[in-house]
Amino acid sequence: MQTHFEREISGLKQMLLTMASHAELSVKNAVDAIINRNDALAEKVKQDDEIIDRFEVDVDDAAITLLAKAPLASQLRLITVAMRLSQNVERVGDEATKIAKRALDLSQEPPLKTDIDLRRMADLSLNLLNASLDAFVRSDAATARTIIPLDKEIDELNRRIYRSLLALMMESPGNIQRAQHLITVAKSLERIADHAKNIAEEVVYLCEAEDIRHTQSRQNLSATGK
Repeated sequence: MQTHFEREISGLKQMLLTMASHAELSVKNAVDAIINRNDALAEKVKQDDEIIDRFEVDVDDAAITLLAKAPLASQLRLITVAMRLSQNVERVGDEATKIAKRALDLSQEPPLKTDIDLRRMADLSLNLLNASLDAFVRSDAATARTIIPLDKEIDELNRRIYRSLLALMMESPGNIQRAQHLITVAKSLERIADHAKNIAEEVVYLCEAEDIRHTQSRQNLSATGK
């Protein structure tokens, strides 16, 4: 039988997952707004950002209340990780808003003929986000560790999109503004994957009490002799 404190912890987790579902929907809607040139949907994404911001405040308030109850070390890690996760989820919402703003800009101009696949990139980023959050719910460090390197695929996809759009800009000055908007959109989707990776790293910390957030960066510097 759960204690009152355990029920409060469960409530904190559920609040965080509800916040994440709002952020995920905003990303999907923002990308749909670009693909379908839907201004109303883009405006909805911008308005819904306030809901996600409110969730971040509520998660922080709930977490601070729980911290005041002198939890065990493992519970302390969970509470602090929940606060960090809410920051990352809130930034996912911010990226969705950036995409929505670009959707509104792009809808004022003729469509740019390009073969870039923003929906696939969005799906890959959101799949990472969902997997990271699922690892958090299940306290699954092993799965979290497998997620962390997967954002490299999205990094590479972002680079390919950038090169494709750069070629279009070089073909004609008339493509420049629209291509720049799409470059910004792809970068936002790449950042969403970064936030998913951050969440996975936090899950490892939660489960193993090991902070691996900058481990790869240190390894890369060591390999280059810097």
